Amino acid sequence: MATDKVVDDLDRIDRRLIDRYQRSLPLVERPFAAMAEELGLDEQALIERLQRLCDLGVVGRVGAVFDHRQAGASELVAVAVPDHRREAVAQIINACPGVNHNYWREHRYNLWFVVTAPDSTSLELRLTRLETELATPLLRLPMVQSYHIDLAFALPWAELEEA
Repeated sequence: MATDKVVDDLDRIDRRLIDRYQRSLPLVERPFAAMAEELGLDEQALIERLQRLCDLGVVGRVGAVFDHRQAGASELVAVAVPDHRREAVAQIINACPGVNHNYWREHRYNLWFVVTAPDSTSLELRLTRLETELATPLLRLPMVQSYHIDLAFALPWAELEEA
């Protein structure tokens, strides 16, 4: 998670990059090149900038969000993790192919994540392997109804730059 100091140190291009692309990446063969051109950068400079923003904790993920039912299978999963194992378990989960986010919750099942796979057989295999690696049972919560959640956020500097 980025600190206020890190956020204060973002330059105008960082801020434009985050503002412009937090909801829509270009659907082209080379999206980073298209983004770079719009921002007046070269592709490699844009990629390095995104990596720096990820390393600083300003950006958590760069990638498309899509309707998983059109491209495979997915499942919401929860696991009960003792506080002292939280970081270690989160790292193992994050290394699992198809995990697109995880988050800590105040509940007996306190670490939640979504995992995707090309099909239900592959999904089951991934979850079984993960359960074995964690040596902890997973609570598997298949989707009953789909909801669109806008994951973009109002940014603190947007109002300042409009003034």
